[in-house]
Amino acid sequence: MAKESMKAREVKRARLVAKYAERRAALKKIINAAYDGDDEKRQAAYEAAQELQTLPKNSSYIRKHNRCSITGRPKGYMRQFGLSRIQFREMASQGLIPGVKKASW
Repeated sequence: MAKESMKAREVKRARLVAKYAERRAALKKIINAAYDGDDEKRQAAYEAAQELQTLPKNSSYIRKHNRCSITGRPKGYMRQFGLSRIQFREMASQGLIPGVKKASW
């Protein structure tokens, strides 16, 4: 099991990402529009980039890390189920995951 502090850190990051998502998207849109050309847009893009720098680092969705919802394990994560490979195997063997069957050949 992961340390409780690591789980709490990921929860905090997820909260920050949700809080700043709309604001970050608006700033990114302004920055990307600067490639069209004129100086006025470039100045606005520069200011938007400066404002983007002032936002918390953990508000970027890239900094989130997938973790098992039960144990908090960061490695061997299966996105489709939100579990680590170990928990997935245990739960599938017990029949707790609908539609999953052990393959035998």
